[in-house]
Amino acid sequence: MNVILHLGLGSFHRAHQAVYLQRLMDQGETGWTIAGGNLRADMADTMAALAAQGGQYTLETIAPDGSTQYERIKAISTIVPFEPDLAGLVAIGAQPDTRIISFTVTEAGYYLDDEHRLDLNHADIRSDLAGTSRGTIYGAVAAILAERVQQHGGPVTLMNCDNLRSNGERFRAGLLDFLARRGDAALQVWVEANTTCPNAMVDRITPRPLPEVAARVKAATGWDDQAPVMGERFIQWVIEDHFAGPRPRWEQVGAQMVASVLPFEEAKIRLLNASHSCIAWAGTLLGLEYIHEGVRVPAIRRMAFDYVTADVMPVLQPSPIDLGAYRDVVLDRFSNAHLRDTNQRVAMDGFSKIPGFIVPTLRERLARGESIAKTAVLPALFFSFLGRWHRGELAYVYQDGVMDAAAAHAFFAAPDPLGAFCADASLWGPLAGNPALHAAVALAHRDVLAFIAGASHG
Repeated sequence: MNVILHLGLGSFHRAHQAVYLQRLMDQGETGWTIAGGNLRADMADTMAALAAQGGQYTLETIAPDGSTQYERIKAISTIVPFEPDLAGLVAIGAQPDTRIISFTVTEAGYYLDDEHRLDLNHADIRSDLAGTSRGTIYGAVAAILAERVQQHGGPVTLMNCDNLRSNGERFRAGLLDFLARRGDAALQVWVEANTTCPNAMVDRITPRPLPEVAARVKAATGWDDQAPVMGERFIQWVIEDHFAGPRPRWEQVGAQMVASVLPFEEAKIRLLNASHSCIAWAGTLLGLEYIHEGVRVPAIRRMAFDYVTADVMPVLQPSPIDLGAYRDVVLDRFSNAHLRDTNQRVAMDGFSKIPGFIVPTLRERLARGESIAKTAVLPALFFSFLGRWHRGELAYVYQDGVMDAAAAHAFFAAPDPLGAFCADASLWGPLAGNPALHAAVALAHRDVLAFIAGASHG
């Protein structure tokens, strides 16, 4: 039996990657299974429930018209309990029959600077480098691979399943940098010779499951599932076919195996991910709770539509994708009221999303001498959102894995808060302090304030 060891058994993995393997299993391919666990002591109740259920759970998918489907997912055969030294994960990852080590990491979880090198400002990275923890993806994978070398486990594919642009390349750069900084030259050489890191693009809106999901599952299936997940009907997975050994035949169940994921990735990150954040920030500013509520506000929908149409689509041409049709599908997906996807979930990690999702379009438009007016609306929304956070006026807790909270609060103590925001290198990289950026965001911020004021008096 070939094993995929997955690090991070959150909702997305269980509604996406595990589903593709389940579909292969349903076709009679029984040569693969998933083992998985977490790198931190979180999701304790969910992990205990999954272990008690033998890794099985129910996936509820909901179409925009509200129709639902229920599917029992059995692709995860081994749930690895959390241990601080990750001993269970290390043992499985070292075995020769583990052919793929996959992982789902948030944008913030890569800890990379603009040059794809580790940002040592983060205590988690420093702790892993010192050998006192294994809490980052680099510390965990390094421990697994070191044991794999000792056990003569052979080549293995390291596969990202998340939203970071060029995720395989950037993870590989971070891992090699981690090993170099730790002085582990022998393992660094082994990684370069015995691993591949294919880039991949993943897509499926997967809200945090609310308690009523379990109730619906029980009503529909009769099973008192303690770890169900929900997602939209749409699903997509594009993977560069660059593996160090065997892999499942995912192309038989709808995955796209390609030579380069770049055009698919750029379309998804800039059209879908950035628009999603736009709608979440704008909706929050109007006091809305859910993404679908924001999409139904004409002014918010127009912000997202104009950003994509005026600024993004021109810089992504030529593309193998019909970008206009993709834009319309994305907005339709966001309008799915039955998902009850929260602004809180989508709005998180703005300090990773501005540089990852939005800055590339700003940079390319400016280089071409073109207007950035429509793109500037997105950081202007985030600046107003951040102001609410600074004043303690958000209706929910804002989570951001890389934001320096003290530095973010300091924006609003500066003589020109917006200028301080536009000069922050962690957000803008080489564009920090760019006069054209500042001017465009200032104009957009004026319009955002008018939009908020108009909505509050509407």
